[in-house]
Formats: sequence, structure tokens, C-alpha cells
Amino acid sequence: MEKAKQPYLVERNPGYFEYQLPISVKMVIDIKGKVPLLRNERDEWELPGGKLELGETPESTVLREVQEELTLEPELLSGVDIVDSWVYEIFPHRHVFIVSYGAEYTGSREPKLSNEHKELGLFDYEDVPGLVMPEPYKKTIAQWQARQQRP
Repeated sequence: MEKAKQPYLVERNPGYFEYQLPISVKMVIDIKGKVPLLRNERDEWELPGGKLELGETPESTVLREVQEELTLEPELLSGVDIVDSWVYEIFPHRHVFIVSYGAEYTGSREPKLSNEHKELGLFDYEDVPGLVMPEPYKKTIAQWQARQQRP
């Protein structure tokens, strides 16, 4: 197996390879019917979140990242739950395993842009399909919205 073509395959035993990826956790946050999204260095909109750090759980990571990236209080996120997961190919040799969460923000603080992204936008759910954004994020946002509309 050629390592340059398979950067996430680690040979554990002769002929036995394991697929290992970095883990990123993201969150769809409903703020009075709007979803905060962040513009990244590739000029794509994305959900707030980040990489899992050693010793963290996925949920504690996403709550920390929401506080860092949007200055929203994690304790005011209601109904935190996993929505979806997938492997995202950022570039041919850069993949990441994504776990997405959803929650409703019950506080009154306005989200603020951190220095980690280029722009912060608050979008209506119906505007998301037209945004420059990876399709799995759009799917996650739609799934979260559908859950919120269930009786």
C-alpha cells in the first residue's frame, strides 16, 4: 500500500491496515429560528465546532468550541443531541470524521465572531440550501430542523 495515496491508513500488523482520522465535532444551534454559520478559509460556510482534544468527550468539545467561536454560554444550550456523522473529504489527502450535534440556544446573548473565522452569519433554515457549504452540513441542518418541528 502506498502511504502517499492513503495518508489515514496505519499498518498495525503486516498486511493489516487501520483507517485513522482526526475527529471534528460540529453543532447546529437554533437561535430563535436562525442558524449561526461561520465562513472558513476556503470561503465555505460551516457549523461551529472543532477538533476533539485529548481527554475530551465529543459533547464537551462541541460545547467548548461553541463558547470559543460564538461566545454563547454552553449551559444555555438545550436539548443537546447527536444529529449525524460522516467522513468529510476536505481535499483528496485530507479527511476528517465529523460528528454533528444540535441544540437550541435559550439565552439572550448575540453570537460574536472569534478570530478563527472570516465571517459570522445568522441564516434562516430556508436560506441554507443556497449557501456555499459542504452538502453534509446542509443535510445535518435540515435533519435538525425536522426534529425541531416534530410534535
